[in-house]
Amino acid sequence: MPASPSSPRPGEPRPPQSSEIYSPQTSTARQRRMVAQKLGPAGVGAATPPTLPPDPPRPLHSPSGIGVVDKSVMIMDALEAGPASLAQLVECTGLARPTVHRLASALVHHRFLSRDVRGRYVIGSRLAELASAAGDDRLVTAAGPILLRLRDATGESSQLYRRQGDARVCVASAERPIGLRDSIPVGTQLSMKAGSAAQVLLAWEDHERLVEGLQGARFTPTVLAGVRRRGWGESLGEREAGVASVSAAVRGPSGRVIAAVSISGPIERLTRQPGRQYAGVVVQAAHQLTELVRKNPDAAEHGLGEQ
Repeated sequence: MPASPSSPRPGEPRPPQSSEIYSPQTSTARQRRMVAQKLGPAGVGAATPPTLPPDPPRPLHSPSGIGVVDKSVMIMDALEAGPASLAQLVECTGLARPTVHRLASALVHHRFLSRDVRGRYVIGSRLAELASAAGDDRLVTAAGPILLRLRDATGESSQLYRRQGDARVCVASAERPIGLRDSIPVGTQLSMKAGSAAQVLLAWEDHERLVEGLQGARFTPTVLAGVRRRGWGESLGEREAGVASVSAAVRGPSGRVIAAVSISGPIERLTRQPGRQYAGVVVQAAHQLTELVRKNPDAAEHGLGEQ
């Protein structure tokens, strides 16, 4: 049977089919398709390969499944690096602006957040109070010997106060054993509006809380400015008629004021300028307690005036 005109003769190469015929144009088209498959949607001639969209913000902790709590923690985590505006919190957390505003306002109400003088959100004082409460056992244990030595050095009752909300609480004390004394049992809650310990606990607060604390207080902004400048406060009959006191600040590892060391007694003994006579020894006791809480529990063995 004669060969078909399209069939190759023996020894001749098989001619390409019509679908396999290559021209410069079809060759270039095929190359483009192959390159496009490798590069993806960016196509031929893209300067850089296509980039993935940025990852959404990730919380520092695994979600608990309670949405409002998880979102509130995201906001507080974002403020660990420092103050932030509402827009910055929205960008950092990836939450909707109304959600961030609503939760941040609630956290400010409960003092977990606060606002600085520029209106930015910052970590609030309530977290510091809770952190201090977690260390109460160590603080109270360390304070015992120091308050006893302070009492013996001054002849007056000594106390340690911590702030809890709108009150200050006596968490440790050493009372004068005999004679007229200012007796304040452990657990007693006193006002934050009067007394040298209240002055010390308020003097280094943020601006918003400072203004709030001064409303109805027996002391003035000038008095608190003096406390910050000197490092100690004094009062004459602020909390109770006829009683004077001197107090100094105890600071935690971060430098925040976490407590106040005080002595108190009759004005007749402490005089009308109790700080002139007793501020040095009260400040020294506060410094010792600060060092005990921060670094070295064994430092409790050192007496007042021995450093």
